[in-house]
Amino acid sequence: MTIHPHHRVVFLFWDGVGYGRKDPDINPFFRARLPHLRSLLDGRLPHLGLRRFESSLASVVPLNATLRVEGLPQSGTGQASLFTGVNAAKLIGRHFGPHPTTTLHPLIESKNIFRQLGEQGRTRCFANAFPRQFFEYAASGKRRLSVSTLACRYANLGLFDAEALSRDEAVSADITRVRWGELGYPHLPVVTSKEAGIHLWQIAQRYSFTLFEYWLTDYAGHARDMAGAVEVLERFDGLLGGFMEKFDPTLCTLLITSDHGNIEDLSTKSHTRVPVPCIVAGRRRDEICTTLSNLTHVTPSILSLLSNA
Repeated sequence: MTIHPHHRVVFLFWDGVGYGRKDPDINPFFRARLPHLRSLLDGRLPHLGLRRFESSLASVVPLNATLRVEGLPQSGTGQASLFTGVNAAKLIGRHFGPHPTTTLHPLIESKNIFRQLGEQGRTRCFANAFPRQFFEYAASGKRRLSVSTLACRYANLGLFDAEALSRDEAVSADITRVRWGELGYPHLPVVTSKEAGIHLWQIAQRYSFTLFEYWLTDYAGHARDMAGAVEVLERFDGLLGGFMEKFDPTLCTLLITSDHGNIEDLSTKSHTRVPVPCIVAGRRRDEICTTLSNLTHVTPSILSLLSNA
């Protein structure tokens, strides 16, 4: 394994996670067992009554996800804003999703974080693994791809496949690989959430910037199933625990945030207009937190961190 000697940034993107009420009847964050997230935040969890705070290990700041555009935030424009630093919703005059409209493709091509980091000479990876069905779909020429996968395409950044996953050199989107057997990979071993988190830390040692995307949180919000939402959050918490077991705050900055709210309010199956929490831990966290107030600030903050590493 080649170890990158400089400052590293790891971005855990969980889809559809906003500030909710401190109400276990509708907010699964206050029903789930989340020991690792609570440990990171000194026993507290962000909610509408606790938006900005510091723990001994991390800072939490609210990010505006509406971007001064009417309507409910959507994944296409939200993720485009998050991963380019440009207000994509304002650019097209509305929120749009779940995939980015084709009018946003030039923005994603020219301004995506992978491309900009490559132009800085930084190494970067999208840690998620994809099955052959995805590669067949992408090769067919269809354009309904997520912002993250489009960004990789435009940055000429290869995506990880089942072979990489079998070597623990990628992470499954569901974290534990439980669905890969159904996708035609019966011999691919299932892992624990903690093991996946350790794998993610090991992967991140090779790159200046590592992104992991967890979209099950948004799916759980739309499903409005409390038990399912709790399980999805606890799975993420296990990954966080494995990652933090190896985490070195003197060498790495960890950033966790989202594109819009959803799972925090199971009284509705739609997205919400609440801010999203941004959790920052590790190296230069105070510096990055002063630059963050909406989705468009995330990519510039990461670029600045790594350009001055």
